[in-house]
Amino acid sequence: MISRRSLLAAAALSSTAARSAEPLASIAIGSKRVSRLIAGANPINGYSHATVRLSELMTQYFTVARTTEFILHCESQGITTWQTSYSTKVRDALCAAREQGSKIQVIMLTSGKQADVFSEILAMKPIAVVHHGNVTDTHFQLGTQQVVRDYVKRVHDAGVLAGVSTHNPDVLARIEDSGWENDFYMTCFYNVSRTPEEVRKMVGDAPLGELFLAADPQRMTTRVREVRKPCLAFKILAAGRVSGTAAGVENAFSFAYRNIKPSDGVIVGMFPVLHDEVKQDADLARRFGGRG
Repeated sequence: MISRRSLLAAAALSSTAARSAEPLASIAIGSKRVSRLIAGANPINGYSHATVRLSELMTQYFTVARTTEFILHCESQGITTWQTSYSTKVRDALCAAREQGSKIQVIMLTSGKQADVFSEILAMKPIAVVHHGNVTDTHFQLGTQQVVRDYVKRVHDAGVLAGVSTHNPDVLARIEDSGWENDFYMTCFYNVSRTPEEVRKMVGDAPLGELFLAADPQRMTTRVREVRKPCLAFKILAAGRVSGTAAGVENAFSFAYRNIKPSDGVIVGMFPVLHDEVKQDADLARRFGGRG
């Protein structure tokens, strides 16, 4: 476990780096400006979208101390915004980072269910709250999408920007065509919420786990360019499936920024256990997504 002394030393280094790091390009979400690269939190919360073992490793690696260090390091590389879901670890790490001077903006992802910790989420002072993509897509499959729209209104009533996440480009189009009140979207590059019946119809069999199809990013970005509101693209690395080589990561960032709108950004989860993925991704964002 990282000691308090080493954590404070890392924070001091991050503060120094922040003064010299070249700013990232930014975009507007409502009245807020966010860096065009936003840090994700699936690794922090143990959602590898791969194997149970990898998810366990992620959870064990990201202690409160390491998560705090991660937040500070993101800021040192010009990342101004962190998208995450609620957990006590996330809450404690954010509090610790803020105590050390962090100004990170937080976008909270939530299922919108009755048992959801809405008051705890608001207590973290997020700039936005987003309805979870899998839950959104399920509501559209069941014909109960009004539940999602009502949640957008609940978030607005709390005085916070509201977003809707989806993995399905057709859901994105339906929301936009219906004139929903959300301020922005989170749009997954891979449609991992297809029903088993849809998957069997497409590939003739049932996959072991989530299905990542190579043509999905093109399908989603086509829709992203058609909608007026800002979109935050996520899973641009296919949950690590295209990041086996430096060229694969570079190609994924290049494709993402070339195929979304100038008013859009990307969310990338980072697992810096082997190398500094934060700096690597920030450098690629400056290269392909513009500079501040």
